[in-house]
Amino acid sequence: MCGIVGYIGNEQAKDILIKGLQKLEYRGYDSAGIALVGNSGIELYKEKGRIASLEDAINKDASGTTGIGHTRWATHGAPSKENAHPHQSVSERYTLVHNGVIENYQQLKKEYLHDVTLASETDTEVIVQLVEAFSQKGESTEEAFRHTLSLLHGSYAIALIDNADNDTIYVGKNKSPLLVGLGDGVNVVASDAMAMLHITKEFIEIMDEEIVVVTKDNVQVKTLDGKSVTRHSFTTDIDESDTEKGTYNHFMLKEVDEQPFVMRNIVQKYQNDDGDIKLDGDIRSAINDADRLYIIAAGTSYHAGLVGKEMMEKVAKKPVEVHIASEFLYNQPLLSEKPLFIFISQSGETADCRGVLVNVKKNGYKSLTITNVPGSTLSREADFTLHTYAGPEIAVASTKAYTAQMAVFSILAMDSARAQGIDTDFDAIQELSLIANAMETLCDQKDVMEQIARDYLFETRSCFFIGRGMDYHVVMEGSLKLKEISYIQAEGFAGGELKHGTIALIEDGTPVVAVTTQKHVNLNIRGNVQEVVARGANACIISTETTKQDGDQIVLPDIHELMTPLLSVIPLQLIAYYAALHRGCDVDKPRNLAKSVTVE
Repeated sequence: MCGIVGYIGNEQAKDILIKGLQKLEYRGYDSAGIALVGNSGIELYKEKGRIASLEDAINKDASGTTGIGHTRWATHGAPSKENAHPHQSVSERYTLVHNGVIENYQQLKKEYLHDVTLASETDTEVIVQLVEAFSQKGESTEEAFRHTLSLLHGSYAIALIDNADNDTIYVGKNKSPLLVGLGDGVNVVASDAMAMLHITKEFIEIMDEEIVVVTKDNVQVKTLDGKSVTRHSFTTDIDESDTEKGTYNHFMLKEVDEQPFVMRNIVQKYQNDDGDIKLDGDIRSAINDADRLYIIAAGTSYHAGLVGKEMMEKVAKKPVEVHIASEFLYNQPLLSEKPLFIFISQSGETADCRGVLVNVKKNGYKSLTITNVPGSTLSREADFTLHTYAGPEIAVASTKAYTAQMAVFSILAMDSARAQGIDTDFDAIQELSLIANAMETLCDQKDVMEQIARDYLFETRSCFFIGRGMDYHVVMEGSLKLKEISYIQAEGFAGGELKHGTIALIEDGTPVVAVTTQKHVNLNIRGNVQEVVARGANACIISTETTKQDGDQIVLPDIHELMTPLLSVIPLQLIAYYAALHRGCDVDKPRNLAKSVTVE
């Protein structure tokens, strides 16, 4: 969550920082601020709300060729101007931005800052006050910075500027993502490379418990005890145009429409010239040597994991468990003798997943990350990585990353089955090609989805989704999409569970969306639809050519049953989009949510 940008060079930093923060809006935030270092000292601007409010508050004559900026998603202290970043030390010499959570900030405050009156409710302010306290005892800024970071317990990504030295930005990291970008006579700092693609495509990764001293002409990476570290840079292949909306009004709609391309891209990346699957042999061995797979994920990625479980068990005959990362972290079940852990994360920075990964590594278990960001923390720290090749996903509500995750699982299941000599007619590569075409057909039916959103969801306060088997996993995702961007109270249920309590909530006009793509439970779910209709529900049915009946609102093309979740979710994504749009919601940046969840 949150976002950090920093700039040091020869140009005026104000507009560069603002543009960088705008590129990080997808991460979620409730306040924003920047600090500029000029000849007359530090100019600080911060506001609650959107970056547009911050822009209005900035003096048009504000200047400085060094600066830092931040978008905050509130953890300690309510969203407010006082709690917004950057934070300053009492004397205003030091100014700092921070992502993450400092677990021992209360103890540090009591031990070192008992005579300091803090201006905010945040854990962050304790960091900047500690730097000043240590500098006042004779330590240099770098020494005070390293001293402070050595005392912190928890996660942090930090950028610090010193009013007595406008030529340096001090950077530190532990668990939270942060990069340093390299240019000619200019260097930058960012939580995500996308924020600074307008300046550079060359970046240096910062590892945990490292600091970086950044000037416009030099970058020094060091350990917390001051030892120099040699680190080679990398060049990102993200195109800045990929982070723009183009002709679309919202990123979410653009990303829904990009899903056919993503399917074809995955096929291209995972198929060799002979038409066989191209997969690292070590990953194949790790999958097939394991006696049980443990999928660890959260939110939308968790729903993708449930579908992945079906694919791996039905095609590759591998037993699989799927766990919510935040629950597994503190309530680990009994494990099998030879487990393999599979972490699914769009950003590769999901904090609760990383917490599980740390424990997994301590116990010597193998791990695989499936992510859209190959250089991310989970990717670096796991034994293996599979890239989803979905391209930048900016909207908070995940769409193409979700279908890409399921697509990669289908390839993994097919490869594992073939490697084990299992006889199966399941051809993930062929199916993904068919799915790409079917996705295009559905994306061309936006007028149908928009009308359904108007008819069923324009004024409702709640909506229920029902399905069985694979469809149950999909309706869980569909309900999440609707609730997170339209704020309609939505829940996804297994159809057979309705009569065990949920049906009590059905009343006249309650919208119920039913998905039925599996022939063997088609009549069962239709019976569940009749149960809710008899109690006044307004039912919308999504079926396939094989399962359709007269009156179904949406009929999908037939594909392999195991792959239907990649297709049946498209109408649910579009219906959620139009419901949010017509209710006047901020589709790409829903309230209280963040794209990259970097705190537990």
